[in-house]
Amino acid sequence: MAKVILKKGEEDRIQMGHPWIFGNEVKNIDGDFNPADIVDVYDSRNHFLGRGYINPRSKILVRLLTRDHEEINKEFFRKRIIQAWDYRKKLVDTSSCRVIFGEADFLPALIVDKFGDYLSIQTLSLGIEKHKDTIVELLEEILAPKGIYERNDVKIREKEGLKQQKGFIKGPFDTTVEIMENEIKMLVDIENGQKTGYFLDQRENRAALKPLVKDARVLDTFTHTGGFALHAAYYGAKEVTAVDISGHAIEYVKRNAGINGLQDKIKGVVGNVFDVLKEYQMTDEKFDVVILDPPAFCKSKSAVEGAYRGYKDINLRGMKILKPGGFLMTCSCSHYMYPGLFMEMIQDAAKDARKIARQVEFRTQAKDHPVLYGSDESMYLKCVILQVI
Repeated sequence: MAKVILKKGEEDRIQMGHPWIFGNEVKNIDGDFNPADIVDVYDSRNHFLGRGYINPRSKILVRLLTRDHEEINKEFFRKRIIQAWDYRKKLVDTSSCRVIFGEADFLPALIVDKFGDYLSIQTLSLGIEKHKDTIVELLEEILAPKGIYERNDVKIREKEGLKQQKGFIKGPFDTTVEIMENEIKMLVDIENGQKTGYFLDQRENRAALKPLVKDARVLDTFTHTGGFALHAAYYGAKEVTAVDISGHAIEYVKRNAGINGLQDKIKGVVGNVFDVLKEYQMTDEKFDVVILDPPAFCKSKSAVEGAYRGYKDINLRGMKILKPGGFLMTCSCSHYMYPGLFMEMIQDAAKDARKIARQVEFRTQAKDHPVLYGSDESMYLKCVILQVI
């Protein structure tokens, strides 16, 4: 087994819990290896740090699987998957949930989402791709799904030397699956929906709408398939407007509203949210609750400045169309929009909107997306509930 030796002082981040070793942190590699092989990692004083898989094509040279001298084999992956599943069974409704959240479940670059009796999986690095067949076999053994669909149609795989692909691993089956979330029926498009099909990370934040929306006029922007809109209507909102740029998404909003008997409460609007917010401001539309849940505006540090402007724009306009004392739920799933910077942006938007904002609650992702201390990347979702005065 090859031995990766770090430069002096580069071990601190790893010892704090981060599972990635970057190529520029490595002094030398002793021994031969092939891409995706298992290697051992040592600090400059020859102290063992962990064991993981290597890919010289990637900026992330090694992703650690373990901090122990244990063999990486089928039993290793069985243990990891069972540990992840036991955690979910203890903490969340497992009828639909994220079963494995990559690094935070000590299986780097592996995502497994459960939608009812079906699984949607992503293998986002060369190392975990090598073990995909073993992982699928174990998922069938432990979870006994009726079907498994691969959603590896993501650009990040190309950085690992992998092609984008999607399709049935165990199937075929109808990829429009009905799930239950907080007592609400949801149709999930596993084949063509965003990411793995549906954003399970917002489940608890959707439930947090309950005390805010009784008899309210609600605007849900970037609605996707209507998760927040459906919750608002179900929890007693008088009227809900759901906006998304995708006509396909709005069709799912309408279907989801129909299967819950909420079609008379929810109006779907196909449009660019920036333009719709501007139009509502110009026509003096007012809402009791505004929900902002945009896609990631920045996926790198270099994009933060532009993303800040985008977030500020929608938050400023969202505040302006709220009735006095109304509530704003504003979210960011951009890792690089750090919590402090996100809060600064909200304050900046409130100032320019000539509003006073007070925080009701600061929330993050659902419990089935645990945050691994030492790995900032695992804490990516911010969800702030504010009263705007």
